Parts: sequence; C-alpha cells; structure tokens
Amino acid sequence: MRAEKGLTLAAGHRLAATALLTAAMLATLACGSGTGTTRVVIPPGATFRVAADSLHRAGIVGSTRLFRMYASLRGHDRRIRAGTYVMSRGMSWPAVVSALTQGTGLIRTVTIPEGYAIADIAPLLARTLGVEEDSVLAATRDSTMRERLDVPTPTLEGYLFPDTYSFPDGTSGRSAVETMVKRFEQVWQPAWNDKLEQLALSRHDIITLASIVEKEAKLPAERPVIAAVYLNRLRIGMKLQADPTVQYALGRHSSRLFYKDLRVDSPYNTYEHAGLPPGPIASPGRASIIASVDPAAVPYRYFVAHPDGHHEFHVDYKSHEQAVAAVRRERDALAKAGGGVAPNAAAGSRSSRPRHR
Repeated sequence: MRAEKGLTLAAGHRLAATALLTAAMLATLACGSGTGTTRVVIPPGATFRVAADSLHRAGIVGSTRLFRMYASLRGHDRRIRAGTYVMSRGMSWPAVVSALTQGTGLIRTVTIPEGYAIADIAPLLARTLGVEEDSVLAATRDSTMRERLDVPTPTLEGYLFPDTYSFPDGTSGRSAVETMVKRFEQVWQPAWNDKLEQLALSRHDIITLASIVEKEAKLPAERPVIAAVYLNRLRIGMKLQADPTVQYALGRHSSRLFYKDLRVDSPYNTYEHAGLPPGPIASPGRASIIASVDPAAVPYRYFVAHPDGHHEFHVDYKSHEQAVAAVRRERDALAKAGGGVAPNAAAGSRSSRPRHR
C-alpha cells in the first residue's frame, strides 16, 4: 500500500512538473504579429475563449488554442476582467494573462456630449472612473486652472470640452478634469483671438455665448445665425431672453417655461438682466464656438422655434409676432392630431409667448 501511494505521489509530481514545463514552453512561443499598441475590448461576461479570439484579432496572440492551453495550465482561464485594454503586440503571454486577470492596462472610455453642464458631467465622470462625485466637483473649482484660463466664475463651467476620452484605470477626478481642460486649450485656435478684438468680447464672453448657442440650436446650419441674433441684441442693449439661461438658473431642464420661471432671481436669468450671463451654462462644442467667433452676417434680432426644432428668424418685432402666432397654431394642430410636439422642440416652448416686447 505504501509503495502504491508513493508511486501515485510521484506520478502526480511528474504531471505537475510536465504541466509547468509545458506552460513555460508555451510562454516562450511568439505571441502576436507586428509592433506598437492596440486596443482590445473584452465584453462583460466574456469567456476566456472569446477573450483569446479578441486578442488574436488584435494581433496580441498568434494562436488562440495554444494561448488558451497556456492560461488553463496556469489556472488563469476563468478569472478575467472585462473592459477596454491598451496592449502591446510584443507582450509576453504571462504579461497578457496578468493584464486580463488584474486589469493592467485597462482604460475607461467616456463620451461627454456637447451641451452638457458640470451638473451632468460630474456624475458621468464619477461613474466611469469609479470615484466620488465630490472629487470631480472639487476639481471643477480648482483655482489654478481657473486662473490659467482667466475664468472669473467659481467653476470651470463651459471649459470641460465635450469629447470622447479614454482614461487609464485609477485615474482621479482631478486628472480627468485637467485632461478635459487641456483638450479645450488644444481646440481653441490662436487665430480666434483676433476675432475677439473685432467683436469686442473676451474669450470668456465667447464661450458663454457659444454655450447658449449650443443649447438653442438643433440644426448645425443655424448655429452662426443664432449667434448673430444674440450679438445683434447685445450691440443695441436688448436683453437676450434666452430660455436655456433660465433653465440653468432654475437648476433643471424643462421642456416648457412659465412666466413665473422667467422671474427667477439669478444673474443667469437673461430675461431680467441685460447682457451675457456671468459665465457659460454648458460645455459648447467646436461648431458652436466657431459660430460664435464667426457669426453669420445677418440683421435678425428675433427667432422662434417650430415644433420640428428648426427656427424662423425675423428683423422686426411685428413679423416675429406673426411667426409666433403661426407656430402656436402649428403646435395646437399637432396636439389635436395626437402627434404631440417633436422632442427637439424644447426651445420652441417660448413660441407660446411673444419675446422682446
């Protein structure tokens, strides 16, 4: 009996040694093809076979069968983390397996839509990075970055550039905010500074205007025209009366504003206060910034939104009143027909009341 047990143990040791030797030999095999880095997406719930196939398509491993065998022998074929990885095509198999099981090289991708305010960006960044929302909000109040950008407002509202970002695992809220601010600085063109002099506005003014244009415009072609309307009002001292600024002052988006909303006590309420609000109300995209720096050469001072989201522009108030009445009839007809109002017509809520008396 003792002899048989000894033989069994010896056989087990030989098998283990053979497995380790096989794993070591497999690990010395050529991995992928080519050079440089690439991204590999491992979907949530993916099996190791699926992960190996993704690695093979990305050129990280040459043989999915041998790679799966190696991982199985090492006991790592059941413990992988889903996500997007940045990997080198020259990585060794031990390094690849380590990345999959420990999340090394894992990146977190997030898209910040144009027109998002800090109130929208902070929770989105926090969820993506796995950090506290307060850490993101604290970074948006950073005095050093505000001074660098010459931002007079208490936060970096408007300067967190809307784009798609890829952050390494473990990125802090502050680091993410810095990256977004640097992206804004990259987008801003020095040639635009000459335009500022022509418009007699600061960059902060332009970003503020662009943020309003971003919230108002539904059609790209209308951005320069909407920017021109607001600039025309500024030149003659007319109140902007921009609904998005009231929504920002209220701290909530509403598809329909009421007269009581227009009386909200806030410097951002452009129905009560002349000129631009103190700062941006959202993060404008490049198109809205360009439209504000280089507005259309039009004389319009009024506009009203139709239910489908497009705007109708006018120079005089009488024509504007007629357009408002027509839009009301259009909306009423849609309501009676049961069609409702197009989801992009939030800005058109102001068509229910004449503007700029």
